[in-house]
Amino acid sequence: MAEASPVAIVPAGDVRFGPGHPLGFILGPCVIESEAHAIDIGLELAALARRTGFPVVFKASYDKANRTSLASYRGPGLAEGLRILAAVKARTGLPILTDIHEPGHAAPAAEVAEVLQIPAFLCRQTDLLVAAARTGRTVNVKKGQFLAPKDMRHVVAKLTDSGTSRILLTERGTSFGYNNLVVDMRGLPMLRELGFPVVFDVTHSLQLPGAGDGVTAGLAEYIQPLAQAGVGAGVDGIFMEVHENPAKARSDAANALRLDLVEPLLHRLVAIDRIVERR
Repeated sequence: MAEASPVAIVPAGDVRFGPGHPLGFILGPCVIESEAHAIDIGLELAALARRTGFPVVFKASYDKANRTSLASYRGPGLAEGLRILAAVKARTGLPILTDIHEPGHAAPAAEVAEVLQIPAFLCRQTDLLVAAARTGRTVNVKKGQFLAPKDMRHVVAKLTDSGTSRILLTERGTSFGYNNLVVDMRGLPMLRELGFPVVFDVTHSLQLPGAGDGVTAGLAEYIQPLAQAGVGAGVDGIFMEVHENPAKARSDAANALRLDLVEPLLHRLVAIDRIVERR
């Protein structure tokens, strides 16, 4: 099916997402657990990128403002979290992605991160979108679990009308009854028809929201088949949260990919991407 408009090429530091560029990977822990932990994972991912040549963006959140329970760990906060992300960037050379939850966080986060991410629950928050767009940084918007793919055209319009064409659109599953998500593979090309690269967030598509009695449960055992299906559908990037010991991760423990399994999976995904024509 012909796309509605040509797909843009969107930068994330020295990584490019879009037609004619390799499949990109957004990888890292869900939340900053400590400076040492973030740097250790960042160094592992940077070494992987050097070995393979695969384009990698490091991701981690300084604040998880939408945790299920008030008692859940949220992260070190804005100032300390951005200091740690700057240290990760300095040590690894990887571009940085982090999410923002308030308009006032956009400008300080943009001083460190090449990509500002809008969480799915906030994808319609106009002031947040406008603030992110005005920084000049790339904006990655996660499609709300409650939205049809083509409804994201209104989100795109808010961003472009606010002065940016550096937009990534991320699929992360759609609500399917209570405590469950499903990925409609038709939605990936539908999102791409809006004219911007599409990222597939495999981690959060496998959540079972609220099903863990105060935490979000998940189905990490299906990371590989779901990621393969997304790449087969022609996405421009894959988003996965990774951890050396997912069972001990302080957020999204049930959905993270174990660090030593990352490189073999990336090789499989790149092999699939090479036989998929991403126009």
